[in-house]
Amino acid sequence: MNWLMMLGALSGALAVGAGAFGAHGASGQAAEWLRTGGQYQLIHAVAVLVALRLEARGPAWLFLAGGALFAGTLYLMALGAPRWFGAITPIGGTLLIGGWLWLAWLAARG
Repeated sequence: MNWLMMLGALSGALAVGAGAFGAHGASGQAAEWLRTGGQYQLIHAVAVLVALRLEARGPAWLFLAGGALFAGTLYLMALGAPRWFGAITPIGGTLLIGGWLWLAWLAARG
């Protein structure tokens, strides 16, 4: 079983659900957090699958972990978690950026 592919696909499903809840079941700041988290998580769920196709497992793991941290903290705050969770969100963003830089480095290496 390809765990990374399965987790990437589940991440995409969660992103769609969060985005839909943000659009139809939440309001105010919570809706924005759900939409933003869903957008970033969905983009990076696809990036996980593309990175796997390119046999770039390292960047795929960073996309998955970064998406979980970035979007997960936004989802938790939308559901009532303390606002200090927002201090964790940039760590996820840093992992996402790291995944893209790692993928660029692999491409430059050939």
